[in-house]
Amino acid sequence: MTLSLPLPINTIINLPRPLLLGPPSRCRFSTVAFRPSSLLHISGVVSRNLCRYWFSTMTTAARVEQEEDKQSKTSVELKEKIEITEKEREIFDRLLGTLRFCNLDTQLRVAGGWVRDKLLGRDSDDIDIAIDNMYGSEFLDKLKEYLASRGEQVQGDTVIERNPDQSKHLETAKMRIYNQWIDFVNLRSEEYTENSRIPTMKFGTPKEDAYRRDLTINSLFYNINTGSIEDLTERGIDDLKSGRIVTPLPAKATFLDDPLRVLRAIRFGARFGFTLDEELKQDASSEEVRVALGEKISRERIGNEVDLMISGNGPVSAVTYLSDLKLFGIVFAFPSSSEPAPSENCGSLCKAYLEAMWSLIQTPGLGKFSGEQRRLALYAALFLPFRKTVYKDNKGKMIPVVNHIFKFSMKRKTSDAETVINIHRTTEKFLSLIDSLQLKNGAQVDKIDWATDILEHWKSISVDDPEIPETSKIRVLTGFLLRDIKDFWRVALLTSLLLSVVDGMKEDQETGQLDFQLEKLRESYLTIEETICELGLDNIWHVKPLVNGNAIMQITELKGGYHIREWQQKLLTWQLAYPNGSSDECKDWMRQVKAKRQRTE
Repeated sequence: MTLSLPLPINTIINLPRPLLLGPPSRCRFSTVAFRPSSLLHISGVVSRNLCRYWFSTMTTAARVEQEEDKQSKTSVELKEKIEITEKEREIFDRLLGTLRFCNLDTQLRVAGGWVRDKLLGRDSDDIDIAIDNMYGSEFLDKLKEYLASRGEQVQGDTVIERNPDQSKHLETAKMRIYNQWIDFVNLRSEEYTENSRIPTMKFGTPKEDAYRRDLTINSLFYNINTGSIEDLTERGIDDLKSGRIVTPLPAKATFLDDPLRVLRAIRFGARFGFTLDEELKQDASSEEVRVALGEKISRERIGNEVDLMISGNGPVSAVTYLSDLKLFGIVFAFPSSSEPAPSENCGSLCKAYLEAMWSLIQTPGLGKFSGEQRRLALYAALFLPFRKTVYKDNKGKMIPVVNHIFKFSMKRKTSDAETVINIHRTTEKFLSLIDSLQLKNGAQVDKIDWATDILEHWKSISVDDPEIPETSKIRVLTGFLLRDIKDFWRVALLTSLLLSVVDGMKEDQETGQLDFQLEKLRESYLTIEETICELGLDNIWHVKPLVNGNAIMQITELKGGYHIREWQQKLLTWQLAYPNGSSDECKDWMRQVKAKRQRTE
């Protein structure tokens, strides 16, 4: 189906009226309620009553949504018109200018995501150009020739070769113009030989190419030459309006062609709040497809898709699909030597932690999370059940399994693994301080395994200063903790509160019995955050030591090593106990401690 529109390229494109289907009251609520960009921004301090009202409203809304999901299908409102931005107009003009300059009889189409997002009323910088009679690299050369004739400089270009073994069947040429990367590929058709699963590529018709796309909602074209929207599967717009995730061809064949499409289907379903087709779900969970995903797709491509899921606006839905479709263990592959071995329901348990964290960090006023903190907070919650799981590396060293998941199963940055592991370690420590921070009483922290030396240092200070307040003990312990975790301390606090709910319970129990009592956790978080800020510990990791290493060696007459590190810990304890203390006062205290020790010896 082609919607031809006799309009200039730089005008608004009008579509037939694919508006809201069904009564407005049956629209999905969560796609609005839980999307960060739709939250009301309120400057200044957000009151606890407002947080409570918002949280209660969202919890109720989630329950209403679940009930409505059982009774109705998703309905999506599409834009009546696609608006082309000034930058897009300039880009398209250059592409058409290339055709005229080189006298090319070529049709240029924007494929997939850009068309979909424009119809949904979303901005998109994902411009992929499909070419009907030449390779992308050939058109790239002609585009560069045309731009050079105009005295315009190319900002960058590259060609990504085919890699059929990793299901990368198509050469892709890329160019950056007007500060925008654009992909160029040829329209394709595929043929499979009887004894090979790697297809033979050839130029295809627009319709053949549309049917080789991963999903019908991604199979739409915008023809730059004619200024028209092309729905060649004749269901792309209908599936977009009805909010359905469907493959143009039978799902199993589509997934075996490129198993990464399973994860893309899940990601788009979660992103837009769309419903996965039943046949698609059945084929996605089949043994053949799951094996192909684990063996045929590079771990880096898998990790990229997972990162997009976690960073998107539907991470809980995405992980729910991964668990329900038996893909969790494929995506987050464990080494065989993992101890203890993951339980059968580990995907459901991980999802429960993720869902609780997602609900908490969505509350306005509950923490100040950057995009990176939010992403790693969700990973920390997702992998919380594995915080004590380890495996043996090639050298026989016991390594946290979370490290393996990030570095090998998903090929993510080493820093991602290190941060999440550090959040987990800090979470266990934070857990021992929760009651004291809520009560502002240090009496309950006299025996903490991880802080034995710190508590000894504090006791030695308090013996010489009976007037030191009890809260200083809390300040010292929390200060050491925050200096280690730094600006992820709010994430670690939230994670420890989640863990406090199941402290003393068996985590492999039925996840339906886990009641995180989110309203109570939210109140606890706000109380502890307020206490930490009152103690002046926010950003404590930026505070420099009052006495440097050279001064320590001069006063103590030590040459370095273990004793210097011990003194540094003592001095930090003193500095945290006396936040208004000066460098000279700290040095005087050092001399007193040294003299007292010499008299004792």
